[in-house]
Amino acid sequence: MLRNNFSEGVIPVIFIAVWAIMFIGIASFIVISIVRNVRKNAENARMPQETLHARVVAKRTNVWGDHATTSYYVTFELDTRERAELKLSGAQYGMLAEGDDGMLTYQGDRFLEFQRNYI
Repeated sequence: MLRNNFSEGVIPVIFIAVWAIMFIGIASFIVISIVRNVRKNAENARMPQETLHARVVAKRTNVWGDHATTSYYVTFELDTRERAELKLSGAQYGMLAEGDDGMLTYQGDRFLEFQRNYI
């Protein structure tokens, strides 16, 4: 009986190659994500911490993923009419309402604190 040596040798090699490419792609994605995160944190750490008068002009959420992960964002308008959208935790997000007026403390694109002015 004749055996097909071609298919016995090529298919496992193709299978291994596909898995190797997938592994390298996923590993590269993870490494690139980590490097970007470290760079962004270092950049924020180099920025001066600023406290400016600001008003909350918008709030939004972004829900993504299979397990409904939510990101929270608030847009602040500074006295200079410049706007800054910052990512907040859910607890911080819940404490703010559109129209709130107060002192915003941030560093780079990192939200630190918002102290509401009470009338």
